[in-house]
Amino acid sequence: MDFTTAARAYEELGIDVEAAMEVASRKALSVHCWQGDDLVGYDSPQGGTGNGILATGDYPGRARTFAELTSDFEFAMRFVPGAKRIALHASYAIFDDAHPWVDRDRIGYEHFEPWVAWARERGYGIDFNPTVFSHPMMRDGLSLSSPDAEVRRFWIDHCLRCREISQRIGEELDDLVQCNLWIPDGLKDVPADRFGPRRRLRDSLDEVYAEPLDRVVDSVESKWFGIGVEAYTVGSPEFYLAYAMGRPHVHVLMDTGHYHPGEPVSEKLPTLELFEDWVPLHVSRPMNWDSDHVVTFDDELRELCKEIVRNGCVDRVLIGSDYFDASINRVAAWVVGSRSLQKALLWALLQPNEALRELQDAGNFTKKLALMEEAKTLPFADVWAEYCARQGVPAGFGWFAEVERYEREVLSKRS
Repeated sequence: MDFTTAARAYEELGIDVEAAMEVASRKALSVHCWQGDDLVGYDSPQGGTGNGILATGDYPGRARTFAELTSDFEFAMRFVPGAKRIALHASYAIFDDAHPWVDRDRIGYEHFEPWVAWARERGYGIDFNPTVFSHPMMRDGLSLSSPDAEVRRFWIDHCLRCREISQRIGEELDDLVQCNLWIPDGLKDVPADRFGPRRRLRDSLDEVYAEPLDRVVDSVESKWFGIGVEAYTVGSPEFYLAYAMGRPHVHVLMDTGHYHPGEPVSEKLPTLELFEDWVPLHVSRPMNWDSDHVVTFDDELRELCKEIVRNGCVDRVLIGSDYFDASINRVAAWVVGSRSLQKALLWALLQPNEALRELQDAGNFTKKLALMEEAKTLPFADVWAEYCARQGVPAGFGWFAEVERYEREVLSKRS
């Protein structure tokens, strides 16, 4: 089937294919930089893993420098349609003779100027994350909730610097920058005090978020448990939901890999869409629990995108990827996950959402079910191929041969 015939099949159900492709092309996906180097970064000899973060595998070709990481990212994005942003962690600060190393509580915008210049030249937006893990000041696995005032002070200052950096990036790029905070604080075994660490975390966050910044969308990211903190996580979903609801400029970020697979984020999303101005989202693929597998075009991703589209929240939901797999080609992982996100968004835009809503409200559940099933076999592949062609990227599997060539000629030469 060709595109014209496919578009006609959609039009018979009242779906405007051209409008859907236009919306998809304008919605920027925030692609995480850390897939390219296993979250090692540049500010610590031990790298970015530890304290609840772990990239498994030893596939060759990890990016080791700013030049290698940006080169790999650019190559991967050649095969991803639509607008893009790049998400940075603070551990990706660039140090040189003019800007020598400083610890995380003293980093500044000058350490990210190379990222901003690079992003501006290529038309990327930037999002930002404090790096509150894998550092000597993570004492007993605690940071902003630590009973040690010196530890809390260090991480409060780090988060304040990160918000200032985000504000400056937004000013330089004339854009909004999402600044997202995740911390691994918790305990391996049953706690004697659940209340105290959360009270300290609340007080630390109050200092971090004392004032709104006009170029920053602040968000806090929850988790149920992590490696080494199986019994108790300070920053639980209930904690951050309650915290953000009382502070209009702070928003709750949900990560699809931070919930049990039987607890889909697609079911939770409409509630936050109802109450929040901005709904930040990290998309990974859970396998069992607490997983960050490469995103695929699966049922839950499609359902997630449907809840973004049919609720009229495409402009308010901030979609970012967050996975790191060191067992496969890292560039291919970027491509697979980013294309899957774009594919699911376009697929959701091509559903008869308004007709289905009207049928549900009218109590015509029989026709709703029948229409849902009919939409599943619409010729999406032909629309996807046309969309990719218009975006100047390959629709089919041809991109993989280019990644294999890049691996032979570039990645395999890295020690």
